[in-house]
Amino acid sequence: MLGLLEARESAAREVIERLREEADRVLAELGEAEAGLERLVIARETVAEVLGGPAAQMGETAGSYADAGPMGVMVVPHRREGLSARVLPEEYQRLFAVLVAGAAGGPMRARDLTVALGREAMPAKIECVRSMAKRLVARGWAVADQGLFTVAAGSGAGSALV
Repeated sequence: MLGLLEARESAAREVIERLREEADRVLAELGEAEAGLERLVIARETVAEVLGGPAAQMGETAGSYADAGPMGVMVVPHRREGLSARVLPEEYQRLFAVLVAGAAGGPMRARDLTVALGREAMPAKIECVRSMAKRLVARGWAVADQGLFTVAAGSGAGSALV
């Protein structure tokens, strides 16, 4: 009986290891795809700005920024003085609100942000939230230091969501 249990345990460990390797591969591909997407979004915004197209004329009103760009891609605008967090796509607004609410308690890890958003603290969901938080950092809405995220100076209370 113990031999059968040990065999099943060994088989389960092998499946877990195989799935972990697959998850690592998928996360690496996701990171590459997100980086490629980010480059495309920046290129499109730059071309539109140079050509004086719609992106350059959007102004700073919340209604001017769409939650999604072409092909359903969420566009996270760069933070500028006086720009409200309401211009962020809905999921980013929720994440930013968690960062604002947690600012008094200090910087937060991606795992804590994931739980605060009501998501299960499993690696894939934590990595998704980490990616979103990094995008907020890249766009000037948040700052990160050694894996800890917090609201960027000047983007907290004035940009908070009501």
